[in-house]
Amino acid sequence: MDIAESAMDGLVARLKGEVFTPQDAGYARELPGFNRIGQHRPDVIVAAQSAEDVSAAVSFAARQGLPIAVQATGHGIAAPALGGVLVSTRRMNAVAVDPVTRTAYVEAGAQWHQVIAAAAPHGLAPLNGSSPLVGVVGYTLGGGLGPLGRQYGFAADHVTCIELVTADGGVRQVTRDRHPDLFWALRGGKGNFGIVTGLWFGLMPVRRLYGGGLHFPGEQAAQVLHTWRRWSATVPEEMTSSVSLLRLPDVPDVPEFLRGVFAAHVRISFTGRAEEGERLVRPLRECGTPLADSVAEMPYTAVGDIHQDPAHPLPYHERNIMLRELGSQAVEALLRVAGAGSSCGDLMVEVRHLGGALARPAEVPNAVGVREGAYTLSTLSAPGSPDVVLGAMEEWGTGRRYLNFLAGADTAGSAAECFAPETLSRLARVKAAVDPDNLFRLNHNIAPLP
Repeated sequence: MDIAESAMDGLVARLKGEVFTPQDAGYARELPGFNRIGQHRPDVIVAAQSAEDVSAAVSFAARQGLPIAVQATGHGIAAPALGGVLVSTRRMNAVAVDPVTRTAYVEAGAQWHQVIAAAAPHGLAPLNGSSPLVGVVGYTLGGGLGPLGRQYGFAADHVTCIELVTADGGVRQVTRDRHPDLFWALRGGKGNFGIVTGLWFGLMPVRRLYGGGLHFPGEQAAQVLHTWRRWSATVPEEMTSSVSLLRLPDVPDVPEFLRGVFAAHVRISFTGRAEEGERLVRPLRECGTPLADSVAEMPYTAVGDIHQDPAHPLPYHERNIMLRELGSQAVEALLRVAGAGSSCGDLMVEVRHLGGALARPAEVPNAVGVREGAYTLSTLSAPGSPDVVLGAMEEWGTGRRYLNFLAGADTAGSAAECFAPETLSRLARVKAAVDPDNLFRLNHNIAPLP
């Protein structure tokens, strides 16, 4: 799109940060996110350094009639920005912890490892996800399901204040008392209502875990899954766990014993005493012959070692469904499509145990739409890979998907599947009130109610 030189000059004059167009040398360096499944090609990139920069970028886009995309780390890319304005927030990465109120404040581009490190000296922990490299804001707005979930709920449940730039360029402080409908919608509706430039949320009194992983040979996947299924129905809320079926490539980033082989990986996060954790985990240890066993007492700062998510960018589809139950028939069906001897090519097929605090309403209601699920079933797949596993498991599904476990252009239209009809309708009404022209549509979009 041709943009008048005077308009560009006006944008540059308002910014502390930089502006890049396709003709600029820094344009290509600013584009890539962590997930390379999609590539942005905007008309303009604004490398924001402050809320005022974000406000200027949004006002510029609105005057030009351009859609707006936002990128901090780029883990959850849906619709690539092919044209429009991309607001890059990665330079806005300040983090502050208040140990007295047990709260944290982050700017738009902060990552979880920063919050974990800042909270740990005070015996506190955030409700981060499995990878410490994920951006705090996008993860939290999408719900936020992590290793402390069964005990403390979704990250969105503990947000207390949001600084938001809306489609009119205004900067709002959004709380349960100020803009309550918007506060409800932002916590679960993700990036549909503006650009979050600051976030305040509660921290948990967690200093250490009994956690880690048990890796088993792929031929033992059936006994591992069946044992874990029965076991997960008996454990306390202090135990959050999952099982992944892994088919990882033979590359240096992958531990040598997992390269190019099929394996089952049980992930354990327990906040109780180590002796109790060891007792609880014993049936899993004894269900097969582990290739590796890293489950032990650990500081919370090592939480990323549990899932061992990739640390370097790569392209992948991420898809999921919510399961209402996981009985023996469901496990057998999963093994047929993803177990030993199957034709499954997914890099990872993971079942996460939900329930506990994840099933209870938030103290301050929000739009997180998957509390009825007993488990999530998600897949990570190489570019071009079709969805085979999830389709075979729909019989046990709730009909919902979890917003944060969706990435790739084929998931861009999936927002409607993440919410009950009445929740989606309310989200669309809030969207109409704050973004009637749907400027924020380069995402898992919720269209404004006409």
